[in-house]
Amino acid sequence: GAEEPGMEAQALPLGCGGEGGSPAAGRSPEGEEQASVSNGGDAEGGKELVELKVIWNKNKYDVKFCLDSTGAELKQKIHSLTGLPPAMQKVMFKGLLPEEKTLREIKVTNGAKIMVVGSTINDVLAVNTPKEAAQQEVKAEENKKEPLCRQKQHRKVLDKGKPDDVMPSVKGVQERLPTVPLSGMYNKSGGKVRLTFKLEQDQLWIGTKERTEKLPMGSIKNVVSEPIEGHEDYHMMAFQLGPTEASYYWVYWVPTQYVDAIKDTVLGKWQYF
Repeated sequence: GAEEPGMEAQALPLGCGGEGGSPAAGRSPEGEEQASVSNGGDAEGGKELVELKVIWNKNKYDVKFCLDSTGAELKQKIHSLTGLPPAMQKVMFKGLLPEEKTLREIKVTNGAKIMVVGSTINDVLAVNTPKEAAQQEVKAEENKKEPLCRQKQHRKVLDKGKPDDVMPSVKGVQERLPTVPLSGMYNKSGGKVRLTFKLEQDQLWIGTKERTEKLPMGSIKNVVSEPIEGHEDYHMMAFQLGPTEASYYWVYWVPTQYVDAIKDTVLGKWQYF
C-alpha cells in the first residue's frame, strides 16, 4: 500500500500529460476507474479533461487536454497541431501562459480560449528574404515575358525596317532634346510621325501627314520604352494618354540618346519609370 502513490505518479503523465494529453482521451472506463482508486482522494483531478479552443493564425482547433498537464506540455500539443515549435510559441490565457504551472493551477475552464502567437520557420524565412532577392525574382519573371518588339502588333511595323530618314542615333549617350522636332519615326499604323516638344506651352505635339495632336504634358499618364531587338540604339516608345494600356500611342525608331530626355520632359524630372 505504501508503494501505490509512487507507482501512480509514474503512470499519471502517460494518461494525462506526456504527448499533449491524447492518451488520456483514449483510456478505457476501466482504466480510468483504476486510476481513481490508485490516486486516492485526488483521483478526479488525475484524469479530468478540459475542452479548449486553441486559436492560431486565423485557425481554430478544438482540443481536449488534461487539466493537470503543464503549460509546457500544452505547447507540445500545439506543436503537433500547427507545426509551430514550442520555442516560437507565445501562448496566451489571461496573460502569458506559464510553462511550469498546470492548467488547473491557472484556473483554465471548459471552453477556454487559448491564443497562440508565432510564426513557423518557413514563415520567418519568407519574411526575411532580402528585398534584393525578391526584386531579382520579379525581374527574372519579367524577363521571361516576350519582348514587346516580338509581339505581333509591333512586329508588323518593325518588319518595315528602319526608316531611311530617321534621325541618327548615338548609343551609350544621353542628350538634351534637340531644338528641332524628332522626325522620321513610325506610328502603330506604319505612318510617319514627328514629335515636337513645345516647352513654353507645356505641350507635346504629335504630328502625322494628316493632322497634329496637341497634348498637354500633364495629360500624359506615363511613358514607356524598350530597345528594338537587333537595333538597340533605337527604342520603341509609348505615351499613355488614358487610364489603361489601350490608350498607348506607340512611336517606333526613337534614337536612344533622347529617350531619357523625353521621359524627363513629359513626366517631370522627379519621376522615373
